[in-house]
Amino acid sequence: MRVLWTNCLFLLACCCGSGFGSPNRCDEVRKVFQLRQIGPHQLLPLSPRPGSDLQVCTSKNLTCCNKKMEEKYQVAARRDIQNLIQTSSHSLKFLISHNVAAFQEIFQVLMRQAENHTNALFQESYRTMADQAVGPVRELLTDIGLFLLGSELSVEDLVQRFFEALFPLVYNHLINPGLSDISPGYAECVRSSSRDLRPFGGAPGLLADQITRSGVSGKLLIQALHLGIEVINTTDHLQLSRECRRALLKMHYCPHCQGLTQSKPCMGYCLNVMRGCLASMAEIDTHWREFVHSLEGLSARIQGPQDLEQVLLGIHTLLHDAVRHAQRNGPQLSAQVHKLCGPPSRKPAQSVSSSSIGSSRESVPLKAPIRVSGDSLAVRRRDFLNSLRQYRTFYGGLADQLCVSELASSDGLTCWNGTEIVKSYTLRVVGNGIKAQSTNPEVKVKEADPVINQIIDKLKHINQLLQGKTIPKLGSLDQIETGSGDAEGHYSGDCDDEDGCGGSGGGEVKRKVSRVSKLGPDVTGDHRHHHYHHHPPADDSETEGRSRSLRLTGAIWVLILPCLHIFLAL
Repeated sequence: MRVLWTNCLFLLACCCGSGFGSPNRCDEVRKVFQLRQIGPHQLLPLSPRPGSDLQVCTSKNLTCCNKKMEEKYQVAARRDIQNLIQTSSHSLKFLISHNVAAFQEIFQVLMRQAENHTNALFQESYRTMADQAVGPVRELLTDIGLFLLGSELSVEDLVQRFFEALFPLVYNHLINPGLSDISPGYAECVRSSSRDLRPFGGAPGLLADQITRSGVSGKLLIQALHLGIEVINTTDHLQLSRECRRALLKMHYCPHCQGLTQSKPCMGYCLNVMRGCLASMAEIDTHWREFVHSLEGLSARIQGPQDLEQVLLGIHTLLHDAVRHAQRNGPQLSAQVHKLCGPPSRKPAQSVSSSSIGSSRESVPLKAPIRVSGDSLAVRRRDFLNSLRQYRTFYGGLADQLCVSELASSDGLTCWNGTEIVKSYTLRVVGNGIKAQSTNPEVKVKEADPVINQIIDKLKHINQLLQGKTIPKLGSLDQIETGSGDAEGHYSGDCDDEDGCGGSGGGEVKRKVSRVSKLGPDVTGDHRHHHYHHHPPADDSETEGRSRSLRLTGAIWVLILPCLHIFLAL
């Protein structure tokens, strides 16, 4: 009996020393390996074995792992962390993407409202010319919409074109009315004379200035939010270094090799590993905080006269004043036009109803603008910034958040320290950021990731624009647009077969994303310059129709491309 008892004690000691409940099988390890879909179960040995072929999960005891399993575990550890990072950033990315779409939708609503108010103005105050003004008004608002959505149009040119198209109507119906319209050739002469006569006073310049100031701010807001999405996409898919992947393997799955499938890393140990792996990401923290603060500053500056909503919904009032200015100076303008173009040349007279003869020199009081249901631009902007403010420390605290909420063992419980199960982690815990990693006992960090450096440079640039330290010039916003940070954008770090690089030798994978501000040549200033500055005959309906069709096509594509970008980003 004594011999039997001695043998039992020896067997129990062997089991405890090896870390397994059963010395002959690795059932629990196999179960977890299959449950988490880490790899085919055929890779697992049937019983514990010496781990002389292991490179990271080394142990003096017998192990349930072999080299093939270790490779699969490393891939799984990297995948798990990237999934956690993407899960953590999902609500932030959705917040920004959702508001990009919301702001663009509000822009479109404001365009329609501005067009409706302006058409209502002409119908109520200048009925005889109202139908003919519909086309120029629609073209003006379409052009402004293209500008707001990113097209590099000259606001001064598009406003000037509108008032040039409006002057023949005002001259024909209000200043020098007749029973029939002036001829197309004479209308063209009147249109050309408006550049020298300035029949609408300072209204064109004032409107151009208001649209430019408020529009640039609106465009800058959208561009900044697109960059915010790019930052998140870049960090979501950042390639982890080889040292980080090995450290993650050691923290996550090396305990499994010893049969400790339920163990969790010690808090200090987890912080060292995650702060080392996300050291480059933590470098974004200062610039991301400034990004949120700069958006708040921009929002505060664009209140009042620079508020895009007020400007757009006030266009009809400004046009009303402009037309009345021309009416008050009607006799002088008529004499000057007569001097430049000769006496009015009119189309053959047609029967005209008495109700349409004459002009409404005294305007009919306008109804107060009616808001459609939904948030105003200012309210939407305020609510968005209040929500975004909660994420201002996202990048500085991400490593800690992952350890506290997902990865590490709770205080007071036994935990994994990278080698064995202990009561507490005894090594030094380093801080966040690249400089703090020089003394990290778990992960060697050589330098900041180059892709992170690129995204930081873009944040610096957009922050200067948002703060008004740099005046955005034509094309300057292109330098901060999306492109390198989508799901298949630039990657960094070491690249081998397990990364899925397909033997590319560690090169960069590049994919260009369609950008809002880039339109085809038919909807940019080149086409417009050719069309308008050569003054085609006013009755050339085919050329005019083709131009309008191209502009509308551009407008449709500008509306589709941001939605497509958001869809790809999600």
